[in-house]
Amino acid sequence: MENPKNISLKGRSFLTLKDFTADEIQYLLDLAADLKAKKKQGITGNSLKGKNIALIFEKPSTRTRSSFTVGAIDEGGHPEYLGRDDIQLGHKETVEDTARVLGRIFDGIEFRGFKQETVEKLAKYSGVPVWNGLTDDYHPTQILADFLTIMEQFGHLKGIKLVFVGDGRNNMANSLMIGSAKMGLDFCILAPKELWPGEELVNLCNEYAKESGAKITVSDDLDVVKGADVIYTDVWASMGEEEKAAERIKLLTPYQVNSALMARTGKDSTIFMHCLPAVREHEVTTEIMDKFSDVVFDEAENRMHTIKAVMVATLGNI
Repeated sequence: MENPKNISLKGRSFLTLKDFTADEIQYLLDLAADLKAKKKQGITGNSLKGKNIALIFEKPSTRTRSSFTVGAIDEGGHPEYLGRDDIQLGHKETVEDTARVLGRIFDGIEFRGFKQETVEKLAKYSGVPVWNGLTDDYHPTQILADFLTIMEQFGHLKGIKLVFVGDGRNNMANSLMIGSAKMGLDFCILAPKELWPGEELVNLCNEYAKESGAKITVSDDLDVVKGADVIYTDVWASMGEEEKAAERIKLLTPYQVNSALMARTGKDSTIFMHCLPAVREHEVTTEIMDKFSDVVFDEAENRMHTIKAVMVATLGNI
């Protein structure tokens, strides 16, 4: 793959898109597209040959675990799954001490769990690249998969109108807002006022938007979807918030993604996206999920290609 700006991310951790420039994010997307095209031709690499990768999971996962595992193996690496009952992370041993141990044994560490503070400590004390597979605050690898999918659908990111519908404070809303602000998308959160994002993050993203030309909007008015290129949603109650499900259903039922909401865009070309898993007939109807299944499952597959790109760029020999 050509790298005209000579971008190197070697040795970097991937904790939040706040830490990356638009050019660096685009580099990862272009690398992912290149790796995806090669895999479709049956071509895999050896950029991670001899590299051992720890996969720490406090929260279970389908796409993240599968993507890191297959992505590492495709490039010659060895992934080792470490579930919450397999190591002492933060229980009998401090996160800092676990990080120091794992950094002496492994070449890279993925973490999927609750606290952003945990993944930041792993990065600070391990001395090896650490990748955020999801925390309560951010989900940066998902955003790369989303943006690769949008590029495949529309050919570009800049100027795309992306509307996130649902819990506007969750890790997906946060991360989509950061990524969109960096990459020049017109990003809207459609949510009841009780579930709007924090003002501090909105202000930060508005600062990013000044440089990229993005526009950030937060609204509870369904008509904000007019002209949208992408309608995006996520589960109404994230992992660890199951006790809030009844409250969220009451708040968010008016914001379900259904044929009526899609019609409000006024465009036949609007696509629907979901980071999965989906609770059908809650945040999205089965009709819409099935209508846009090709896009949604391209998006799921793209988790693997973009995660592979992150590992290759930060740890691999390229």
